[in-house]
Amino acid sequence: MMLKSPELPDLVDVNPPVLIRPANPTPKHSIYLSNLDDQSFLRFSIKYVFVFQKGVSLCKLKRSLAIALENYYPLAGRLRVSGGGPSSEFDRKLEVVCNGEGAVFTEGFMDFTAEEFLQTADTPNRSWRKLLYRFEASSFLDIPPLIVQVTNLSCGGMILCTGINHCLSDGVGTSQFLHAWAHLTTKPNLPLPIKPFHFRHVFKPRNPLHVTSPHPQYSKTTPSNTHNNLLNLLRSLPLRPVSVSFSAAQILRLKRRCIPSLKCTTFEALAAHTWQCWLHSLTLATVVPLPPPLPVNLLFSVNVRRRLLLPEPPSGYYGNAFVLACAQSSVKELNAAATSANIHHGVTLVQQAKAAVTDEYVRSVVDMLDDRSVRTDMSASLVISQWSKLGLEDLDFGEGKAVHMGPLASDIYCLFLPVAGDVNAVRVLVSVPECVAHKFEVYMKDCCYSDDEDEDEDRNNNDNGEQNSFI
Repeated sequence: MMLKSPELPDLVDVNPPVLIRPANPTPKHSIYLSNLDDQSFLRFSIKYVFVFQKGVSLCKLKRSLAIALENYYPLAGRLRVSGGGPSSEFDRKLEVVCNGEGAVFTEGFMDFTAEEFLQTADTPNRSWRKLLYRFEASSFLDIPPLIVQVTNLSCGGMILCTGINHCLSDGVGTSQFLHAWAHLTTKPNLPLPIKPFHFRHVFKPRNPLHVTSPHPQYSKTTPSNTHNNLLNLLRSLPLRPVSVSFSAAQILRLKRRCIPSLKCTTFEALAAHTWQCWLHSLTLATVVPLPPPLPVNLLFSVNVRRRLLLPEPPSGYYGNAFVLACAQSSVKELNAAATSANIHHGVTLVQQAKAAVTDEYVRSVVDMLDDRSVRTDMSASLVISQWSKLGLEDLDFGEGKAVHMGPLASDIYCLFLPVAGDVNAVRVLVSVPECVAHKFEVYMKDCCYSDDEDEDEDRNNNDNGEQNSFI
């Protein structure tokens, strides 16, 4: 049964936000954002929450952040529409103006302990929003690319919350930056192990443009028929976050539900299982039943840093270097797979979608996105983002690793999250309609219960090479 996450107390002793500028002068220029960077789908901030049992000196954090921004200086800049002019920010390309204006940093105190937070930290609620300073702006472009809030706790611990503009970096890039900041906090006199690479021209479109692959995850028009549009359905109903953790033994049991057997990774098995359970529970929430032939997409991000032929992103590239892979199946097929508790159908489709992401496929996506009217089609899609292989749970500013890491809020996008202290476990978090949340949780957990299966079997079965495959 899901526990309700407690309301956090109010912040006290809140200091006015300050701007942290790079420690030394940085290049003053504009940086082109690639077609993968400035999609309308990515025009938001990735908001991370880290809980530490022991706090770190605020002066030390500010000083090391200034040095980190000297290296990652675009995060101290500001976004603008490329070429200027009174045009909609969603219809024009963006660029980042590297002007050293600085990142927003604020701090406060909360009469709350890390242990109290951890008791029900799996399911975020609206009160968590006070953990990140809300920058008042009339436009997405006016929000600084990096916002940081440190909340000191009554137990001596701290909560670090960051908002990082997704147009500037993906999950791999944000992890790279945060680890650079932590490195400079603990070892200020040592060079960064990874030097950031700022320029995005490796993802420039070809001339002439050449779209060579079908990309069903994108469209110029989105179906508006409400009962055929899962996105409209989700937006019309009150949502509740559902969080389910899977141990290595439970993941192994799930893989055994792939019949006939396929060699598959943890991501492939969990993605197939979540997709089938999600759709199966949503069919219970519809006033008008979803048509059995309706195609439903599973979209998941694939890191292409090592999938490209020349030119490939250089070491330290921290821009967006992923594309959305798309698996597609019908309502009828997904419900049948969920009812039979067999993930073979979903796993096969996920593997095929991954295999399709070749160098040419990526170039085709980049060329297609040069058409500014193209949008990610969310009308009948579940989006999964993998945070459990980014090393975020290892973040350490000198007083120990985070005892919790996760998002500031739960959304209709599904996250695969790390479990602190268990490198082989994965936590699945997604918001679903309140009326089916319990059913969805039951479906997700069903594979966890078994029988007399041998839990001592190899827990890392078939997972070699999965590190950093997904954003």
